[in-house]
Amino acid sequence: MAVKKSTRKKKATPKKKAVAKKKVTTKKKVATRKKVAVKKKAAAKKRVATKKKAAPKKKAAAKKRVATKKKAAPKKKAAAKKRVATKKKAAPKKKAAAKKRVATKKKAAPKKVKAAEKKPTKAEIKEEKARLAKEEKKKKRIELLKKRSSVDLPVDGIAPYTMHRGESYMSPNQMEHFRNILLRWKQDLLDEVNRTVDHMKKDASNFADPADRATQEEEFSLELRTRDRESKLVRKINQTLATIDADEYGYCESCGIEIGIKRLEARPTATLCIDCKTLQEIKEKQIFT
Repeated sequence: MAVKKSTRKKKATPKKKAVAKKKVTTKKKVATRKKVAVKKKAAAKKRVATKKKAAPKKKAAAKKRVATKKKAAPKKKAAAKKRVATKKKAAPKKKAAAKKRVATKKKAAPKKVKAAEKKPTKAEIKEEKARLAKEEKKKKRIELLKKRSSVDLPVDGIAPYTMHRGESYMSPNQMEHFRNILLRWKQDLLDEVNRTVDHMKKDASNFADPADRATQEEEFSLELRTRDRESKLVRKINQTLATIDADEYGYCESCGIEIGIKRLEARPTATLCIDCKTLQEIKEKQIFT
């Protein structure tokens, strides 16, 4: 039994030696780690110390910069004042130079005008012609507008009617205006009829020359035709006077809308508006063609 125990102890000794070696290596590693940590702390302390030493130097440099800036500020102000003074001194000189330029330009302007009057260029001639053409066109347009706006009444001595603001269509004044036009027109036509009858009575004579007799008969036939047309017109005037008395004057017989004062002044016996009249004329042309 004693021999067995001794053998077991011999076997266990190598194991113990290995464990002891491992413990020694771990202790060495921990020692090295502690040494590294100590070295790092020392390096950090050195850095902080160097920073603390450098901080006063930086503050001193900043103070020096501020002092140099403060010293340079009065110099800059003085330089700016000198520039302003030089500009103020130069301003009158510039004004005098500008006045001289204006004076020279004014003196040179009449010379240029004279030169232009003497020798007008082709472009200026074209522009002048175009301007004159435009003025002529404007005058023609104004004349056309005046002709369109002005209405030629069939009777002399009566002015065209001017409507007032807020006046209704076919008011009593308008009715009276058109009644006067129709009555004057009727009277003029009757006077022409009497004049024609008197002329045919006085100038009727038997000419020996057949050519003279033929010309006289032709004149009388033309006058009778015109008087026949005028007699029809007199009947139409009487009908329009009746419509005025019935308060139905001034409205289209076909569609019932207003004919218009301008159209009635140009043709007082009109019974149709301009649209219905144009349609009637187109239908008549189609029938006869």
